[in-house]
Amino acid sequence: MIVVVEENHGYSSVIGSAAMPYLNGLATQYSLATQYYADTHPSIGNYLMMTSGQIVTNDDAFMSTISVPNIVQSLIAAGKTWKSYAESLPSVGYTGGDVYPYVRHHNPLSFYADVVNSSAQTQNLVPFTQFTADLSAGQLPDYSFVVPNLNDDAHDCPAGMSSCTDADKLSAADSWLKSNIGPVLSNPQFQQGGLLLIVFDEAATSDTSHGGGIVPMVAVGPLVKQGYQSSNLYQHENLLKMVTTYLGINGNLGNAAAASSMSDLLK
Repeated sequence: MIVVVEENHGYSSVIGSAAMPYLNGLATQYSLATQYYADTHPSIGNYLMMTSGQIVTNDDAFMSTISVPNIVQSLIAAGKTWKSYAESLPSVGYTGGDVYPYVRHHNPLSFYADVVNSSAQTQNLVPFTQFTADLSAGQLPDYSFVVPNLNDDAHDCPAGMSSCTDADKLSAADSWLKSNIGPVLSNPQFQQGGLLLIVFDEAATSDTSHGGGIVPMVAVGPLVKQGYQSSNLYQHENLLKMVTTYLGINGNLGNAAAASSMSDLLK
C-alpha cells in the first residue's frame, strides 16, 4: 500500500493537462475519482485527515506532538510495517522543522505521539532515497507514505528555477512520479496485490467546496478497476478508510470511522 501526495492543484488543472501525461495515463488506465474533495485549507489539516481522520490543526507552522488515534497506532496494533518516505528529509528519524525543500507539515506521521515518543518508530521516518532501495530489495513496508519535496510535488518551481509557470510545476511533478513511482508498477512485490493511491492535498485556496476543493485521486494496482471513473463524493477520510480496509487494520479513526472505503474503485 503506497500513498503519494502532491500539492495545491485542483482537478481541472491536472486531469487533461498536457503537463502531466504520466499521471493522466494512469488515470485513464486505472481508476479516477472525479468527485474527490480535500477537507480544508491549508495543507496540514488535509495530511492529518489522511492519517488520523481529523483535521487537528490548520496551522502549517504547527510543531507540537499530536496524541490522537492514527494510522500508525492501527498499524502497530496489527503487527504491520510502515515507513514515511520524505524527499529531502535531513536524516532518518528527523522530527524537526522545515529544511527547504523539505517541510514538516507535509510529513504528518512525524507529528504523532506513537512515532515521536518511540525511538523504534521514529526510525520509520526516512529520506525518500530509501524508497528505491526498499523497492529493489522487495522490502517495501505494508504502508508507505510518500512525500515529494517542494520542488517535485507541484508546490514550488522545479529545482534550479527561480521563476516558472504552473505548467513547469506540474511537469516536474509528473516527471518525478514517472521516474520514482513508475517502477513500482512492474515490481513483483507490488504485483502481488499492491495498491498505489496518488492524491493532491488541496485545490487552490479559492476553491473551498467541501472544505478544500475538488482534487484528483488516482488508484493504481492489479486489483484496481481499469478504465474506471467514480462519481461518488469522496474526501481524505475515505482514502484513510480505504487504506485501513485494504490492509485489514482498525479504520475507526476520526471521520474515517463512518466513511466508505471507496470499494467501487476495486475489482
